[in-house]
Amino acid sequence: MSPFLFWFFALLMLVFGAGVIINRNPVASALNLVVSFLALAALFMSLDAYFIGIIQILVYAGAVMVLFLFIIMLLDLHAEGLRRINWIASAGGIVVALAFLIQIFSVVSRFKLARQNFPPLAGSTIDDVHNIGRLLFASYNLPFQIIGVVVLVATIGVVVLSTRELR
Repeated sequence: MSPFLFWFFALLMLVFGAGVIINRNPVASALNLVVSFLALAALFMSLDAYFIGIIQILVYAGAVMVLFLFIIMLLDLHAEGLRRINWIASAGGIVVALAFLIQIFSVVSRFKLARQNFPPLAGSTIDDVHNIGRLLFASYNLPFQIIGVVVLVATIGVVVLSTRELR
């Protein structure tokens, strides 16, 4: 991956990650999180970690965010009302974040291995998805099915508890 694309996806992830925190509308925050997950998946793909990138899209950007949006809309959350911003706490948070960033750069600049390029990874002929599937369905088949049943029961419980009685 070219450095331009790396910095593009990294910046995209950070901007939309900040949008999750800054935005007061919960649905818009969830959609910002989806874009952040997609940019993270692109970064995984650039590292030749295709399985993790695809799982990032399918599981997090797909299933988990659909559940978040379902819960947000089920609870009927509205945009947070306008309230006064505590400028002292905000300034303190910015100072702590900048101090943390300076500390990270100081440690990385003194670390000898951080200034070296990584050698290219050796190409593998073994299929990761095949091995993970074999391990999951051979060794962990029962726990996998139990988790599926627990998630199904939790979903039914949420639907039953959220129904409003008509009077």
